Amino acid sequence: MEYGDFVPSKKNRPSQTIDMAQGCFLRVSPRSTDSVEDFILEEPDTFVPTRADEISKFLADDKQALRMEKDAVQLLKKLEKRDRQAALRLNKVRHPIGIKLGVIISFLLVVAVGSVTYAVSFFVTQDTRSNAEENNLAINSRTASDTENRINSAVSAVTMFLDLIANSKEESERRTVKNLFFDRNRDIVAIYYSQGENGMLFSSDAFLVSHEIEPDMLLAYMNQESESIEKARQGSFEILNASPFFGQSLISLFCPVSGSQGDGYVAFLYSTAEIGESFAAGSVNQSFFVNNDGIVLVHSDFEKMNSGADESSLKVVQEMLGSLVGNGQIPYTDEFGDEYIGAFHRLGIGCGGVITVVKTSVILEGVKRITYRNLCIMFAVIALSILVIYFFSKSLSRPLKQLTEVVNEVNRGNFNTELFDQLHLKRHDEIGVLERSTKNEREILNMVSRLTNKGVTKAVIKKEIDFEPHLKDITVFFSDIRGFTAISDGFKKRFGEHSAAQIIGFLNDYMSRMVTCINKTGGIVDKFEGDAIMAAWGVLRNDSLDWENMRKTSVTRVLKEAAHAEYVKADALSAITCCIAMRYSLMKYNKDAAEFTEKHKHEKNATYKPHIRIGAGLNSGRATVGFMGSFDKMEFTSIGDSVNFASRAEASNKPCGTDILITQDTYDILKNDYIRCKENNFIIRAPNISNEIIVEKIPVEFEVKGKGKQHFYGVVNMPNFDIAKFFSTDEEEYVVDPDCEKAVGPAGPKTLQELRAMLGIETPDFEKVNLDAEENKIQVAVP
Repeated sequence: MEYGDFVPSKKNRPSQTIDMAQGCFLRVSPRSTDSVEDFILEEPDTFVPTRADEISKFLADDKQALRMEKDAVQLLKKLEKRDRQAALRLNKVRHPIGIKLGVIISFLLVVAVGSVTYAVSFFVTQDTRSNAEENNLAINSRTASDTENRINSAVSAVTMFLDLIANSKEESERRTVKNLFFDRNRDIVAIYYSQGENGMLFSSDAFLVSHEIEPDMLLAYMNQESESIEKARQGSFEILNASPFFGQSLISLFCPVSGSQGDGYVAFLYSTAEIGESFAAGSVNQSFFVNNDGIVLVHSDFEKMNSGADESSLKVVQEMLGSLVGNGQIPYTDEFGDEYIGAFHRLGIGCGGVITVVKTSVILEGVKRITYRNLCIMFAVIALSILVIYFFSKSLSRPLKQLTEVVNEVNRGNFNTELFDQLHLKRHDEIGVLERSTKNEREILNMVSRLTNKGVTKAVIKKEIDFEPHLKDITVFFSDIRGFTAISDGFKKRFGEHSAAQIIGFLNDYMSRMVTCINKTGGIVDKFEGDAIMAAWGVLRNDSLDWENMRKTSVTRVLKEAAHAEYVKADALSAITCCIAMRYSLMKYNKDAAEFTEKHKHEKNATYKPHIRIGAGLNSGRATVGFMGSFDKMEFTSIGDSVNFASRAEASNKPCGTDILITQDTYDILKNDYIRCKENNFIIRAPNISNEIIVEKIPVEFEVKGKGKQHFYGVVNMPNFDIAKFFSTDEEEYVVDPDCEKAVGPAGPKTLQELRAMLGIETPDFEKVNLDAEENKIQVAVP
């Protein structure tokens, strides 16, 4: 109804009922100390207000009713005020953004994450299953191929053995053939050959003794398998499991043979110790070999193999035995309800095949875990999203709108927009930080705009480098321009105060060519010191030396040490390749410099580029590598005796009459593989021919502290160095300069004498060269 009732509680006794117009009424029961207002305010849920003018009309003659009217009117005013306030609250927050965003985003998250979870689960399951099937089939094919090859090899070996026995007339000759055969075919245990009435038994004495098998057991086993022997006589090929009889991992093969004495057979026992490695149980896939009767011949489970287990009841075995195709794969379920994927491959010899199975639940276990985790993440994200959206949505929309307006103004180039003043900088949450940062950006942008231009993009490049120093075995390179002081003086005389720019231009041209060679071989430029270049190979290689603390007999140490040696060898080879390329680049530079000088010779204060020669030294050894310097200035470099030795090698080029010198340590690393010497009988293996190095020993000894007398070696050439291939890029094919290709490669020098003649270096009088002179001494500690 439009109006309502006042219904007193049970403690209030009804005393009066006043009928109201239009069938509406107001029941009141005031107590002596209570007003209607007090009563109603105590029980606000039991009262629905009626109109004040109707109350006045029907209570005019009653004092008590008048009092009640006054109270009712006041009450109605208070209730109307409360209603207005409620209406205002309702209009103010009609649909909270937290709930709205929570519902919307929760729905989207459920749909998106649920769809992704389902899709990921579905497609990952399909991909995993498909990959598992392919992997299972590949393992099966590989295992079957290995098994077939071994069996065919064994049959061929036995056939060849029988031919040799047949051609051996003397008993001593037969014994020799037998001993040689079983020594070379350790998997073949015994051979029994019969043709017509005659039969011969040959066995491996070493195998029988080591496995405690009596020779009589061999004949006993052959007699036991008379049925298989008869099938072999009739032209059938049989493979049986001999493990139950001998208690060893053996199979027996019965093969038909033909000869002048009629049809016969040969039976031989074959050890599956090595062939069984292909069937070793893995964490997922399992392979086994069965014959045409479904009897296990080879299995990772020795108990099944030793008992000759019958696996003919397996569906995949039945499928293989009944299949007209040599191989295949089927899913099947075993008697316990577990689903498997089974692959089979019949052997080409027509007797049995290899089975490989994988349990579906195992390969899909990871998918199930991923799906479960995804569901957990989905519900956690939804719950967290609802909470975050609800509590922070009200404080997001307005500041984000202001920030958007500010950013739009900034994007328009108005860095000093008045909208910055509307930002609330006293907030202590992420938006407050964003607002303060945005305002700070105005100052930065104004400063940048004064220094550069508006719209300048800032890029920060972060490179992860280990700042801790490490000991590493590296190859170090030093090079230096011969007579650089005189060259500098020439620039000064010609260009005066402008000589610095000319020298820098000349050095930049020269060094850019040299650095190209370093970069192409994987080297790292350490530093430039005037005209000198220092570079190193192996400094950035993540190659720990922890293996040196392991036992010398440890397999891990042997493997790591071998790998480390290969790394060091590769670094040394790369460094020499770099030096060879530098020789060509230097000759090309000198040619270009001559053309440049000729082109500008008629100009006033004509610019020129000098003809130069360089010396390069290489040494391989242990050095300390890392960042060194101060907090304000650091550089990545290498220090140590091996570095000093490389520098000494470079400086020794002049007295030795060479352009590239390597130390004894570098020579020893490379000599066996890339340098023709006594240690490799002057023969280089085919894979290393392309990197062959020609060196000559400098006939002057010098003392190295801790190492004794040593020699330098002059690098003559790499006769198979391909200049075009080295300098070509993905975008452009390099054109070799015909005047410069005589420096290296096939057209390069063959001896140091030819090299000196080409470079214009005089042959030193080595009787007068003293590398142990005080200025030439090399102090290198034992590593």
